[in-house]
Amino acid sequence: MSPAAHGFLSPSGVEIAFLLVGLATFGAALVTVTTKQLVHAALWLVVTLGGLAVEYLLLTAEFIAWVQVLIYLGSVVVLLLFGLMLTKAPIGRSPDADSGNRPVALAVAVVAAVSLVWVVADAFRTTWIDLDGPAQGSTEVTGHFLFRNWVLPFEALSVLLLAALVGAIVLARKRGATAKSSASKNSTAARNSRSGKEQR
Repeated sequence: MSPAAHGFLSPSGVEIAFLLVGLATFGAALVTVTTKQLVHAALWLVVTLGGLAVEYLLLTAEFIAWVQVLIYLGSVVVLLLFGLMLTKAPIGRSPDADSGNRPVALAVAVVAAVSLVWVVADAFRTTWIDLDGPAQGSTEVTGHFLFRNWVLPFEALSVLLLAALVGAIVLARKRGATAKSSASKNSTAARNSRSGKEQR
């Protein structure tokens, strides 16, 4: 008697774990874009990116999972927190982090998500994975695709992160200079008022 064929109605433990982790990651992503506290948004982004790393592990793409942890969790999120600290962003609830254009933003997000899913599904509709070849998540295959087919987006992302860091430093220096100038004006005004009182 042959064993029952594996199908959609008989998922394996890995598939169930993949679905549960995906739902948790999706929930963390929703909290990231809806919270009004910037620091909390950055911390929920850590949970989101960590969930994606777990998904990569469940897909047996260990190298991509570690790249996700080292680059995104270890660099991008730290860069975001560094920018928040440099620009002296409010720690608590910030009214500036909310907008009255939520319906428009939701519509744009839905259209972008549907378009992205359609483009990816259409691009890989006839693509099949060679199970007898090298693992798709190995260093060799990933490096081949990354530095041959995706080298321009890779470099553009690094330039974008560098521009974000430089912009945060420039904003921090401008605010520091403004604070110093206002403090010097206040001290000068106080000295003038004191000297006027003494002359009287």
